[in-house]
Amino acid sequence: MIVEIKVPTPGESITEVELASWMVSDSDIVEKDQEIAEIESDKATLSLLATESGKIKIMVEGGETIAVGAVACSVDTDFANEVPSPKTEGTPVEENKPEEVSKAIAGNEKSTANSQSDTYPDAKVSPLAKKVMEDANLDVEQVINGLRRISTKEVEMVKNMPVEEKTAPASTSAFIDNNGSREAERQKMTMLRKKLSQRLVSVKNETAMLTTFNEVDMSAVMNLRKKYQARFIDKHGVKLGFMSFFIKAASLALKHHPMVNAMMDGDEIVMPEYHDVSVAVQTPKGLMVPVIRNVETQSLDGIESSLKALAEKARKGKIGLDEMTGGTFTVTNGGVFGSMLSTPIINPPQSAIMGMHNIVERPVAVHGKVEIRPIMYLALSYDHRIIDGKDSVGFLVKVKEMIEDPAKLLAGGFDPEQAVLGL
Repeated sequence: MIVEIKVPTPGESITEVELASWMVSDSDIVEKDQEIAEIESDKATLSLLATESGKIKIMVEGGETIAVGAVACSVDTDFANEVPSPKTEGTPVEENKPEEVSKAIAGNEKSTANSQSDTYPDAKVSPLAKKVMEDANLDVEQVINGLRRISTKEVEMVKNMPVEEKTAPASTSAFIDNNGSREAERQKMTMLRKKLSQRLVSVKNETAMLTTFNEVDMSAVMNLRKKYQARFIDKHGVKLGFMSFFIKAASLALKHHPMVNAMMDGDEIVMPEYHDVSVAVQTPKGLMVPVIRNVETQSLDGIESSLKALAEKARKGKIGLDEMTGGTFTVTNGGVFGSMLSTPIINPPQSAIMGMHNIVERPVAVHGKVEIRPIMYLALSYDHRIIDGKDSVGFLVKVKEMIEDPAKLLAGGFDPEQAVLGL
């Protein structure tokens, strides 16, 4: 029986996706629920699963755009239980000799030379393109021409070339002088990158974005983290990082400055009483912002656990749209890449984003004396249409106070004495 596998919908309003890459080849035997391809929309990367076991027939090449609901491949379930036989019928089973194994390996390497050139080990050839090349007696070296991904389109172009051009080395297409190569790599922009580009441009054009800065002495948090790290790991099973302190401090600061947590909806300003904090995570597919829900109710260990789980899912491309939508405020940490200072861009429809940066030992004045302290610069980009300077500056000052005095952070944003006495 032939079972068609259609492209699932990644979410509302999405009508087409890009079939980014196949994880199997044409005519492979696949198992039910096996991941067979990656689908990329303008919002997320999803996996295409085999609905039944059997032999797969690929109908769409990797890198092509396909409509939601269209057939991407089919599975012949008559081959579901097919297992390669270790011997030919009627032939006695013999133990393989070492020299026979070596010959078999050498023969296998020779047979795969047409599908993947040793000179270009990074070239990605689609299953359909590979079949067309084999039928036309072409190899990767004749087709690649500097490409990282080869589809039937590139193969057909080479097939139609005159014989003298077809047999020319691939390197002749690039100009090389005595000073080095002049080659340039081209990559198709993914749907996720296209959407990200559009959103970034719209933010710059449609908001009155400003950025305010402050600096934070990290001494107290670093000492606290060092002192309790081992016990924290033993009790909660996760490491205590700096991000959880800043996310929690941001949530407490949002209580004092609720307009920083607000957003525009037409002619109205919406001010959520909850704090759903989006956290920027760099992934192989680009920047993603999974959301930690109701941070105002979570402790440091809860934030760390949520952050770890979401970051792992994002980097593996397993995160869902519902886990990346609905944030009210964003925190991003460019410091992990060595950034000293930046002006982060607002994540719409939110109205503010806080940027963390690297920690550098700097000379600072402490009680009239110069001391060397670990200092981090903080940035808050905000939409000045609804957030005034008083709230934006006050927000960072509040975060600074709690990071430099973690007792306030653990006491819910108040002085410990006030918290104990109920003042």
